[in-house]
Amino acid sequence: MAGSGTMAGRVALVTGGASGLGRATCVALAEAGAHVAIADIDAAGSEGTHKLVADAGGSAEVVPLDVTDDASRREVVARLFDAHGDAFDVLVNVAGIDRPGYVTDIDLTDYRRVQAVNCEGPVFLTSEFTKRVQHLPEGRTADVVHVVSLSAITSGSGAIAYNGSKAGFLNATRCIQRELREKAVRGGDGTERPFPCRVQAVIPAAMDTPMMEQWGIPAHLMMPPSAVAEMVRYLVTLHPSAFVPEMQIVPRLEPNFPR
Repeated sequence: MAGSGTMAGRVALVTGGASGLGRATCVALAEAGAHVAIADIDAAGSEGTHKLVADAGGSAEVVPLDVTDDASRREVVARLFDAHGDAFDVLVNVAGIDRPGYVTDIDLTDYRRVQAVNCEGPVFLTSEFTKRVQHLPEGRTADVVHVVSLSAITSGSGAIAYNGSKAGFLNATRCIQRELREKAVRGGDGTERPFPCRVQAVIPAAMDTPMMEQWGIPAHLMMPPSAVAEMVRYLVTLHPSAFVPEMQIVPRLEPNFPR
């Protein structure tokens, strides 16, 4: 349970689990004792993550998911609750894409796809998840972690779609946090208690992941995704009384990153 330092007995859905930070997060949560649902549209990559977890003695399953598709989001959440019940109490929204483009030449299809993956998808997946966990028994706290990006609060050239989507996602996250912290759940005896779910945000700078290859930043100037995955694990094992709205994580050496 949250606050114990371990994730034994908990089931975590991690989007973007086929590579990069998503893969590192799956490994980190499995190492902490969670059963991890590896969610992605990349079947081969997801199977690769599953093998990494299994070879390390962890527990995982592959769940195909297109975060931009409402039916896919609903089906995955329903399937995991049907299979695992209240043990399914962790959601980590990692999935993200980047399509470079300047205002003079940006492609509309690319722009909309980035918005759908980076903002709309995780917001509505969180909505589907929170509808279910509001019925958790008293004393239990579910966890949602939104992986945003330092690009949400910086600006630069050539990344309008990505920066805009992450800025929107960060503000949506802040709205969700406020709503859930203000929302009470009424028990059968008429008493009210806090909403049994906290939503926390990780805001990392550049990581050495496949998505970053297009920007040509030397690997030694970026963080390994495992460093950020450790912070995700930290957040979902905090004591239930604690809450970290936003955690920024940057490399010790600052890359010359044009955002």
